[in-house]
Amino acid sequence: MAQAAFTPRVFSGIQPSGNLHLGNYLGALKRFAEAQDRGTETLYCMVDLHAVTVWQEPADLTRATRELTAGFIASGLDPTRSILFNQSQVAEHSQLAWVFNCVARMGWMQRMTQFKDKAGKNAQNASLGLFAYPALMAADILAYHGTHVPVGEDQKQHIELSRDIAMKFNHDYGVEFFPLPEPVIEGAATRVMSLRDGTKKMSKSDPSDMSRINLTDNADAISRKIRKARTDPEPLPMDAKGLEDRPEARNLVNIYAALADMSVDAVMAEAGGQPFSVFKPRLADLAVDRLAPISTEMKRLMRDEVAIDTILADGAARARAIAAPILRRTYDIMGMVGAPHG
Repeated sequence: MAQAAFTPRVFSGIQPSGNLHLGNYLGALKRFAEAQDRGTETLYCMVDLHAVTVWQEPADLTRATRELTAGFIASGLDPTRSILFNQSQVAEHSQLAWVFNCVARMGWMQRMTQFKDKAGKNAQNASLGLFAYPALMAADILAYHGTHVPVGEDQKQHIELSRDIAMKFNHDYGVEFFPLPEPVIEGAATRVMSLRDGTKKMSKSDPSDMSRINLTDNADAISRKIRKARTDPEPLPMDAKGLEDRPEARNLVNIYAALADMSVDAVMAEAGGQPFSVFKPRLADLAVDRLAPISTEMKRLMRDEVAIDTILADGAARARAIAAPILRRTYDIMGMVGAPHG
């Protein structure tokens, strides 16, 4: 069956797990802000239902959801131009997720590498929600007929599963109702690595605060972490190919390229052959210039919780206006009697 034409619509989300860092900014928030300037409708979600697949202290979840919202806005998201909301305020996500739980196959879920990574050796003790996470992610996207999903490389498999779920639903019911969403993976630093170990992803769970730049860090902390970032003793190579076996050097160059909106090749044309004693101060100055204003704005926004909650409530109402008719039509296609038409 040929794929029907769908109006382009961007959807993506981030778990409100606290401690936003440079990886979140370069891999997601900065890209989200840029996407809203391309004329396509954009929806960005604090996926708090995903967060509770593992235990969350209620007060911490509340704070993290507001902090993430502040991070979105401070990074350039305009809540009047994009729809900004938290997932639990839009019931259609959960309702469509149940439909997709019934469409998806157990074998599909068992192949998801993120479940294996997160559950580890104690998979039998993992929550059912953690196992079914990809069906809810598919519902997040397809409740809005999302066509494009900015994600990191580690989420690509989930987008492929969303496509499989959409195709199976369409096939089973003989319709062309759900689009097949496309992952959008782009930019020089979609996967930002630790400042202490260039082979590991930057993470809030790393016990060393020096391994990451937090979006709440002030200018002094940002500069200090960049200057103390681990490197090897050799100067930067003359071209990008020379970075292949030098993970720390590659990470710092990627960060510079992403913050400066340059290609890696362009950075190497400027900085190739420089010792790190020259390059790291340049990177530190650039990072402070780009990130310190975000930190300042986040702190200002977090002082007005009512304003943040109002933005989320308004976004949820706008999101529901899109999702409710799509869910209603889904129920109609499936033959559910008395499907909501309000």
